[in-house]
Amino acid sequence: MASRKAMSVPHPAERTHDGRGWFEKLAETASNFTSSAPFYGFCLLLVALFAVAHIMGLPLNWQLLVGDVMTSVNLLLLALLKNSERRAEHAIQRKLDSIAAALLDQQRGLEQQGREREGGRSEAGAEQIRDDLRDAIRMEEEL
Repeated sequence: MASRKAMSVPHPAERTHDGRGWFEKLAETASNFTSSAPFYGFCLLLVALFAVAHIMGLPLNWQLLVGDVMTSVNLLLLALLKNSERRAEHAIQRKLDSIAAALLDQQRGLEQQGREREGGRSEAGAEQIRDDLRDAIRMEEEL
């Protein structure tokens, strides 16, 4: 019996080796557009059309068309929001990893200076801090 491999979709920030791919660029452009005043006006227009279609008692086909357009826009916005969220999450995690690595390097330097002054003794508290920082780096991959 052949073994099955679980299909895994890589994080959006890790899909391309040479920077952002076409989807990431498109998602960022669309995200910028959807947070603009013209897009807000477009959404208000859709909601107004939906209300007018119901108030005027237009045929069901027109009401469904306006509702379907609103649903489609909603679905696309959801995908863009999730993509933006994942990219922001990845950027924050990389920054936190860099800070933890810098603190770890600083702690190692302070320990080395302390040992030179005290003749080789090491404090248990400093060792615990170093272990906690080392464990925190890339922790999100284990969760």
